[in-house]
Amino acid sequence: MLSLRRDLGLERMFDFIIVGGGLAGVTFAHTLERYGRSFCLISDRSQAASLVAAGAYNPVVLKRFTPIWMATEQIHCLHDFYGGVEAKLGTQLLHPMAVLRRFASVEEQNNWFAASDKPVLSEYLSGELVGRVSPYVPAPFGFGQVLHTGRMDVKRYLSLSLQRWGSEGVYHPYRFQYEALSVGKGSVSYKGVEARHIVFCEGCGVSANPFFKALPMAPCKGELLTFCAPELSVEAILKGDGVIYPEGGDCYKIGATYNRDDLSDTITEAGREELIERLEKLITCEYTITAHEAGIRPTVIDRRPLVGHHPVYDNVWILNGLGTRGVLGAPYLAEVLYGAVFEGKTVAREMDIGRFAKRMR
Repeated sequence: MLSLRRDLGLERMFDFIIVGGGLAGVTFAHTLERYGRSFCLISDRSQAASLVAAGAYNPVVLKRFTPIWMATEQIHCLHDFYGGVEAKLGTQLLHPMAVLRRFASVEEQNNWFAASDKPVLSEYLSGELVGRVSPYVPAPFGFGQVLHTGRMDVKRYLSLSLQRWGSEGVYHPYRFQYEALSVGKGSVSYKGVEARHIVFCEGCGVSANPFFKALPMAPCKGELLTFCAPELSVEAILKGDGVIYPEGGDCYKIGATYNRDDLSDTITEAGREELIERLEKLITCEYTITAHEAGIRPTVIDRRPLVGHHPVYDNVWILNGLGTRGVLGAPYLAEVLYGAVFEGKTVAREMDIGRFAKRMR
């Protein structure tokens, strides 16, 4: 790739160069399109956490019975954003479905009812118990249902988006070379392509980014199994010791593991065994494992995203740290970033990278 300008066949200046083709980068690109802004997206897709994500969206932390951070704002953006992308791409991406939390005791039932009565949770937790969902899912104490939930076909979302932009000449599957980037006042230049801004949406790849490598990432490896179980016949996301995600037909995923020590993206026998143990605590029917995947979640030490511009270069931006809830968070965070860049809006301190200013000096 000697010259992106020659590859693009364009002489104009873009509004943005986007580095990264996962949930953060692709969602911000769609947001720019929505508002009539231009971009060039560069990604070799080496940071593949989005590709192995289960794609569930759920506004409640079920371990603690608390809403996730900015739950109302994120849910509000979710359907509006992905609905627009579905219309543009001509395909369904979102699949609304219940999240059912299996109770292990009467005490857990009572805790659920107490939580569902709280004003902050009443919109998200149903006050009615759900009984048996399958003869192969033992649940003597029933389930609690979370509302406003479902899953998105992440692989389809990313692949169709990048295919479309590739055909339009604005997506390029190359590894970004930081040394080739020139940052000036009011513009950036990369291999002959000029833009007003650049944003890095690299997930865990940020550790090699000379502009943002000081930010305190706390990456976490996750492994998932895909399995087929023709007898199971469940159309809800089941939460117990593990989580089962319907994929359509007889296919499901079980996941995910959490490992902060092994940060390779390779699958492990230990991960497989852990997931099989969880699966067999949830279901009793026969199943066949068809795939085993691993990825590294781009989480931050304070469990909040990273949005904002570099302390020295005000046209060098970052959108990262989506963690385990990228499907739900990406549309909202992309909107926040857009507002900061083009409308002069202030990024809330809890997600602004300025909270780590001392590390970046």
